[in-house]
Amino acid sequence: MSEASTPTRTRSSSASPYWRSIDELQQTPEFMEFVHREFPQAADEIPAGISRRRWMQLMSASFALAAAQGCRWKTEQIATFSDRPEGYVPGSITKYATSIDWAGAPRHLLVSCYDGRPIKVDGNPNHPAVRGGSDTFSQAATLALYDPDRQQQPIDRSGKGASNADWSEVDAAIAAVVEKLGESGGGTFAVLKQPTHSVSLDAALKAVLEKLPQAKVYEYAPLARDSELAGAELAFGERVRTRYNLQGARVIACFDSDLLKDHPESLALARDYADGRDPDGDMNRLYCVESQFSMTGGCADHRLPLRSSAIPAALAKLLSLVESGEVTVPEGEQDANSASEDQFLAALAEDLLAHKGAGVVAVGGCQSAEAFALAHKINDLLGNAGETVLYAAEPAGPAEVKPLADLAGEIAARRVDTLLILGGNPIYDAPVDLDFEKRLGEVATSIHLSPYDDETSRLCTWSLPETHPFESWGDTVGWDGAVGVQQPLIDPLLGGRSAIELLCVLAGVKDSARDFVRAAVAEKVGGLDDSGWDQLVQDGFLADSAAEAASPGIKDFSFESVEAPEFEVVLTASESTYDGRLANNGWLQETPDFITKLTWDNAALVNPATAKAMNVKQGQMITVTVGGQSLDLPVYIQPGQAQGSIGVALGYGRTAAGRVGGLLDESGDAVQGLYPDGIKGTWFPLAADPVGFDAYQLRTTDGSRVLTTDVSVKGAGGSYTLATTQDHHAIDVGGLEAITERSFEFIREASQEFYQEHKAFAQEMGHHIATKNLWKEPTFSREDASDDVSPNLYASTTNNAWGMAIDLNKCIGCNACTVACQAENNIPVVGKDMVSRGREMHWIRVDRYFRSEEGGEFADSPTVVHQPVACQQCETAPCEQVCPVAATVHSAEGLNDMVYNRCVGTRYCANNCPFKVRRFNYFHYNWELERGDWPAGKINEPKVNANRELQRLVMNPEVTIRHRGVMEKCTYCTQRISHARIDAKVEGREMVDGDVVTACQEACPTRAIEFGDLNDKDSKVAQAHASGRAYGMLDGLHLRPRTQYLARIRNPHAALKKYLPAEPTLHAHGGHGEGGHGADEHGAEGHNDADHGDAEHGEAGQENREAEQANHTA
Repeated sequence: MSEASTPTRTRSSSASPYWRSIDELQQTPEFMEFVHREFPQAADEIPAGISRRRWMQLMSASFALAAAQGCRWKTEQIATFSDRPEGYVPGSITKYATSIDWAGAPRHLLVSCYDGRPIKVDGNPNHPAVRGGSDTFSQAATLALYDPDRQQQPIDRSGKGASNADWSEVDAAIAAVVEKLGESGGGTFAVLKQPTHSVSLDAALKAVLEKLPQAKVYEYAPLARDSELAGAELAFGERVRTRYNLQGARVIACFDSDLLKDHPESLALARDYADGRDPDGDMNRLYCVESQFSMTGGCADHRLPLRSSAIPAALAKLLSLVESGEVTVPEGEQDANSASEDQFLAALAEDLLAHKGAGVVAVGGCQSAEAFALAHKINDLLGNAGETVLYAAEPAGPAEVKPLADLAGEIAARRVDTLLILGGNPIYDAPVDLDFEKRLGEVATSIHLSPYDDETSRLCTWSLPETHPFESWGDTVGWDGAVGVQQPLIDPLLGGRSAIELLCVLAGVKDSARDFVRAAVAEKVGGLDDSGWDQLVQDGFLADSAAEAASPGIKDFSFESVEAPEFEVVLTASESTYDGRLANNGWLQETPDFITKLTWDNAALVNPATAKAMNVKQGQMITVTVGGQSLDLPVYIQPGQAQGSIGVALGYGRTAAGRVGGLLDESGDAVQGLYPDGIKGTWFPLAADPVGFDAYQLRTTDGSRVLTTDVSVKGAGGSYTLATTQDHHAIDVGGLEAITERSFEFIREASQEFYQEHKAFAQEMGHHIATKNLWKEPTFSREDASDDVSPNLYASTTNNAWGMAIDLNKCIGCNACTVACQAENNIPVVGKDMVSRGREMHWIRVDRYFRSEEGGEFADSPTVVHQPVACQQCETAPCEQVCPVAATVHSAEGLNDMVYNRCVGTRYCANNCPFKVRRFNYFHYNWELERGDWPAGKINEPKVNANRELQRLVMNPEVTIRHRGVMEKCTYCTQRISHARIDAKVEGREMVDGDVVTACQEACPTRAIEFGDLNDKDSKVAQAHASGRAYGMLDGLHLRPRTQYLARIRNPHAALKKYLPAEPTLHAHGGHGEGGHGADEHGAEGHNDADHGDAEHGEAGQENREAEQANHTA
């Protein structure tokens, strides 16, 4: 990467406005070398020495989970049937509804279990807050369930060292503690919990407080909603939670708010947003004001990069404009390539005033209470409250809850001698100025319930293993107030207990967890008989139990604008680890960030202009200092970042997460363990170093995630390797010049106004070349194949022709499809080193393109488009033509199949694939888990063998594993196609639309992906292919891909449209001199072949046009 101060090289007039990275835009030597390799990161580049340690390390935990043989667990050892349930069919999949609290929010799930073990997670299609969609955190829950790094038994650290214990010893110790506390009514006893809403957990806590009435309850989470509730209290005089109804919203304005990702109801909001993007209807319009790209900002019609510390002042300006009632959008500077703040806010105010009662102004969790209060006042003035902005009372717990700072003060005053910590990890994520490590050491007896023996557990008297939500009874209250039940899907694998069970032991409650949860829920909803309980467990939630809407009135409050500082640091939730609790999950660590495409790391995100002013380059280490606290971080130059704002993701730098996320021993040295070497087939110890950088070191007790106090930045010396996928699998069609000229073959977009005038613009943008075939095209029905050149090869036995459609107008780039595919298809995790070499194995990637026009390479706010790319299942697949052993062949139903047993690893197919969607197994990732028991004499072989058996459970036995030297790729979830075909046959019917749902389609929260039979003209996918917006990527190559994309349609404000990319040029085909017509000759009015007449093109031209039309129809 060249230095930020290095000028961008001159781009040709045919240069593409789309670019995936600054390296690609500047066409740096590193990028050019990467793209021009015939085989990027070829097989002879074997990693050596220190560069292999992270890849090796993964194999002991969730890395190995993701690549092992789908062997079935021996039923005599686990999940046995003493009496087989009536109607149970071994090897079948059963789905169970459950509602869990996961990654800081309620998740309403439908979990697929194979022979009694959960293997796949999706959204509950019947829950209104989910509607079948899911997110990356939910998809990765199964990997966390089978993580061998989870704590496996209680640990007693009351003596000089740590010793394993059993639960009987724990119960005896708890009984002694409770007896002693009972003498004073529990006055020196405190409970620290996370801010979660559960009826049964509150009931269990209430039972403890009845036994120890003087006990106190405290609450802490690093990404809590304190500012939001404080803002509601400032605006309304009461703490209420805010909900949004985007179904009727026509104007959506987000201020540092990632509504489509971070809100507790983000899945429903994403679905409503996508439903409002119908280009043939009344489209909504999305504005975003933010310091760094959020997922919502990437979808915005208009986006204003603004430092987070300046957003409250911007809201005050918007409030003033709305109060005025009349707004005129000022003219901008003539040479400006983006709207000014005044222009942007004026246009937004004008739009909101024109859509009173149909607008939304939302503020994100990192903002101040004043910002939330200003948004409430704006919504109230516009009549949005009660229409698109809804309120409900914040649920109250069984006792007054105090913050973590109060607990630290009580401990320092020697008023707490017994502390129970339920979940969380305050030693890792508590504000640094609390010095909570010192405070915890002053507590005589401390008990920590956690899935892992983590940073906090290691400093407690007792470390207790907590069950996974799939192993225990419980409940969670949804954001709408509806009660959802959490049911166990498998017995506790490692003998842990839930928080409810532990509190019941403390309170002396003898009921089973199931009975206790049922009684608590019944009391909450006013009674629940057997049938009602059964229905609740079956549905996963209780219908009609949502909280009643509230109608709070606006109060007067004061606000004073504060001048934004030169630099700020904004701490955000991680797309991979959330707040750090999911750091040991390999699937999430290796999922590229939606905008940076970073994996296995966090970094300091800075604007290109800011990087130039700081004289730093990509990957260079800098020292960020805030209020005297310093942290060394690598630089990541991010287009669209607000100038002067430095974004850093939380949740990294763990020292006791596990062998994936980082594991140091109690002396501070990296833990050594057994790790397989996939090259040599031998074992040797390697260290489990922390992943990324711990940004919690910069946070203090004021709770703000926008840090502005004495912020300074200086170079730290040295550089750091960032594993980013942004330039991997760059599509090379005839060289980079062809790439730039054919960029419209990847992404096609226009405004709604342009689309209304040119319904088929996406097809008219393509290369119109002579496509008259020398053979009859293959068909997919036995009756129509009689005249085919190869009837036996292409004749279908099922009359099905499978295809997919992906609507770029709905895709938000959330990566749910990527993780769902990984979980479904046993795709391996390869680690940071391999990712940095371009060897990630994901079958479906989400390409992210920035767009700026000539002269605006580093536009303040480039637009963004996301494009999921998997195997396109081409009809004339170039990969099939070059395989020397017929390992990739065409099926009768149009699938591009892989025959793994034939593959000899030439990789000709990957080289010949223009979409770069094939993945090669450079190593035998699953070798260790396939072998038998580890031989005696090795280090701790019983534990190694037990962990291996645990790891095998995560695999989908319906999907074949792949070995070293074998190519793999998307199969359109052929196992699901086969399953649906068998079901239809058993039921004596034909397959119908909706029988086959691919993993990526099922996970997509916005329903951007449709899959089905193209021969069924009434199917959703066939209708999508018939749309004027449908186009095939690189359709000029006449590959006839079965996956079609629907072009993106934007809905810009008239006054701001001039700052967006130009409308597309239609029908810019070759054949009229070098370079084709170009924009100047035909422009946006398109081009009609008929204008030339037969005198110009003759019969050959007519044949070409007929063939072109047939190709588009196909």
